[in-house]
Amino acid sequence: MCRMSALAATALVPVLVLAAPALAKPAAKPPVAAAAAEAPRKASPADRAMAQRLDPLARAAFWAREVDTDPMDAEAGLALSQALRGLGRYDEAIASAQRVQLARPNDVEALLELARAQIGKGQGFYAIAPARQAQTLAPGDWRPASLLGVAYEQAGRDDEALAAHRQALALAPDNPSAQTNLALFYANHGETAEAETLLRAAAARPDAPMAARQNLALILGLQGRFAEAEKLARQDLPPETVENNMAWLRAAAGGATGRSWDSLKSAQ
Repeated sequence: MCRMSALAATALVPVLVLAAPALAKPAAKPPVAAAAAEAPRKASPADRAMAQRLDPLARAAFWAREVDTDPMDAEAGLALSQALRGLGRYDEAIASAQRVQLARPNDVEALLELARAQIGKGQGFYAIAPARQAQTLAPGDWRPASLLGVAYEQAGRDDEALAAHRQALALAPDNPSAQTNLALFYANHGETAEAETLLRAAAARPDAPMAARQNLALILGLQGRFAEAEKLARQDLPPETVENNMAWLRAAAGGATGRSWDSLKSAQ
């Protein structure tokens, strides 16, 4: 999970494509067959897999069409929620996840997506209940615990947040996302040495998310270690973004211990 990645504020206009009515002759095609021909069809599994590689706006349009075709399609509803969340349209993302969760109350993925959407909106308190339910249903899964850690942080319940992050890491000791989320908790509380150790471990893994490298760059930059921070930043970001981030870091390094990417986002 990448709490600190910037979210585009692009307005979302779902494109709901429906099949045009067929103009078949009554003698050649019975009414029932004509109605079947007019019904919109779901995309194939191959098309769905390809859609997941599209940008969030295109993905949202694709999955909105799938939900319109079959409102009970859980895969489509959750994928639409994820795409809307990527666009920063959190209320709509929450609504899409809730529709799936209401139809499938014990679906762990629906509960997790609902929690993510609430956290994305900054309403971590409302993510606690679905994340707890997911944890009860899947006690060996590190993701509910990690989401709970973030939700508790947003709700100002730091002791519970730290315990949840540690539980997530205990369940998945080598998972770079669990490492990154605990590191961000430490960073947000001024414990930069602990944060750096965890982020280095996360960033060194071949499956490390971009957040691990970029948050490590932040920690290093705030300590005045600009060359190393810039090298990490350039692995994932375009040059103009790197220049803006490094300018902010050089200005902030004097007394910004404990600040997070959230403050960087606000400054930009």
